[in-house]
Amino acid sequence: MDSNRKASTINPPVFYPSAVLILALVLFAVLAPETAQRVFGQAQAWITVNASWFYILAVAIFLMASVFLAISRYGDIKLGPDHSEPDFANYSWFAMLFSAGMGIGLMFFGVAEPVMHYLSPPVGEGGTAEAAREALKITFFHWGLHAWAVYAIVALTLAYFGYRHGLPLTMRSALYPLIGERIYGPIGHAVDIFAVLGTVLGVATSLGFGVAQINSGLNHLFDVPIGVGVQIILIVIAMGLATLSLVTGLDRGIRILSETNLLLALLLMLIILAVGPTVFLLKAYVENTGAYLSEIVYKTFNLYAYNPTDWIGGWTLFYWGWWVAWSPFVGMFIARISKGRTIREFVGGVLLVPAGFTLMWMTVFGDAAIYMIHVEGLASLGEAVQQDSAQALFAFLEQFPLGFVLSMFAVVMVFVFFITSADSGAMVVDMLASGGSSHTALWQKLFWATTMAAVAIALLLADGLTALQTATIASALPYTVFLLVATWGLFKALRRDATKRRVRYQSLSLSQAHGQADSWQRRLRSMVMMPRRSHVMRFIEEVVRPACEAVAEELRKQGFDVELDSSGAETIRLVVRHANEPDFSYGVRPRSLVQPSFIVSDDEESEERKYFRAEVYLNEGGQDYDIMGWSRDGVIGDILDQYERHRHFVHVVR
Repeated sequence: MDSNRKASTINPPVFYPSAVLILALVLFAVLAPETAQRVFGQAQAWITVNASWFYILAVAIFLMASVFLAISRYGDIKLGPDHSEPDFANYSWFAMLFSAGMGIGLMFFGVAEPVMHYLSPPVGEGGTAEAAREALKITFFHWGLHAWAVYAIVALTLAYFGYRHGLPLTMRSALYPLIGERIYGPIGHAVDIFAVLGTVLGVATSLGFGVAQINSGLNHLFDVPIGVGVQIILIVIAMGLATLSLVTGLDRGIRILSETNLLLALLLMLIILAVGPTVFLLKAYVENTGAYLSEIVYKTFNLYAYNPTDWIGGWTLFYWGWWVAWSPFVGMFIARISKGRTIREFVGGVLLVPAGFTLMWMTVFGDAAIYMIHVEGLASLGEAVQQDSAQALFAFLEQFPLGFVLSMFAVVMVFVFFITSADSGAMVVDMLASGGSSHTALWQKLFWATTMAAVAIALLLADGLTALQTATIASALPYTVFLLVATWGLFKALRRDATKRRVRYQSLSLSQAHGQADSWQRRLRSMVMMPRRSHVMRFIEEVVRPACEAVAEELRKQGFDVELDSSGAETIRLVVRHANEPDFSYGVRPRSLVQPSFIVSDDEESEERKYFRAEVYLNEGGQDYDIMGWSRDGVIGDILDQYERHRHFVHVVR
């Protein structure tokens, strides 16, 4: 019975059209690679000439919106009910952020990009001290806050609507404040199909380019020939391991791989920092960070309008388009692992921690490579980077003691990053095609993992990787429009949420003072007795339920649609439905807490250290106050207080 239920979790209007469109695009790129490259290349060229200003402005808006949300009154709102707590510890969370968002890209571009900017800067002469300084500022700009702001705004939107408002954890939910229930119709299906296409094609092309670096590393170390056959074998092996990780689930396979990734990355970076020009790198990191922050506004809006150059299209616009194209994948993955965090904690973690590590990585690898070329005169390293960027990391590592060991270590890292990107990508696509469900049948996970591997292999065989990568970047233009609309919807929903919080906590009539207990002695007894679960359950049945029934009966007399829900084994919930307005929900359930140390002796069993409270839960989650021991009239008064606040909120936002 369970397997049948899981077998039906696919969302047919998304699953089947996505599969057909992916097949059609891949066939186009495979059967007519030159035509595909020409068509997609013309689209990208048109965007570079005519829409570069829009890309630049949109990414700037995403960054400003993210920072504003962190410092504004919205920062205290949780991505989930008010009582929710994070699913993952900070280290695991940061590790998964890093691995999904940037991991394999840092391995590929950590040496290559700074060196290429140093040798061929957008303006000025290459190979100079000024070019070296500018190279790291540009690299910081491309890999810093802007990239993570795109991911943050997508992830924040999805996590907020998915976990706080119970909407599907798919891209369509971002439009709920604007089109309401129509997200479940054709518009919502189209948004999710587009997200599936972008994720599958983006991950597949990255797999193709990532496996080229692994092949280059094996060639450098063991003279393994560079060719499509070897790369196909590597893809099959990696996707097999990724599938095993995917099947074990987010809490085990993906989390453990991500933590391993971060440890390996830290270890390799510390080795290079210790063996390389340590003092120079530390000084450079401080200077690079200061230069980046001091010029962030200028670089954010710089389009080289007065110094026309093709450089911006090949670098900045390429990156901006790539981050946007990848944002459904990375954003959904970040949303999936971020339940229970406040918006302020979320934005701070997503923007600052991965960006800080990324910038340190780029300094250690990029500046160390530039130091070798500029100070030590190792021109051959620059030539190797310009000749083949996939070889850049290994050409750099061979300059250090035990270079073979370090290169082998780097190949393992790239392979692990490769697996992490594949399994997290398959998980995201599976959720998108299943209406946001994270509990899907095994065959669905296998289908999407196999599909991405097959797409990558087909493109390698037909030399269609570049064409599809160009198509993915070009598709970021309409998706950027969608993200701007979604950001507007997020702010609209947050303003409504914040208004409700303000109304709830403002000074309206309170019944608690006169309704908690018949006397102060009884109130004191309730305070110190440390109730067990059975006590709270009896209180709910004998006091809370009659109070809810009395209010429900009176509201029904007034013509309201009222439901008394006790489907939860330990919860009673009063729901007042309002046509075209938010419903009101008031529930009470037992919540366990650890008894204070002055109550419990050290030799008591752990189970006896628990006590229970009768806590109030609204639509927004637990309200963190206890009504255990209140009289029936006191509970009725509290229900009316909360309902009065709800009606006032509806009036304010109408």
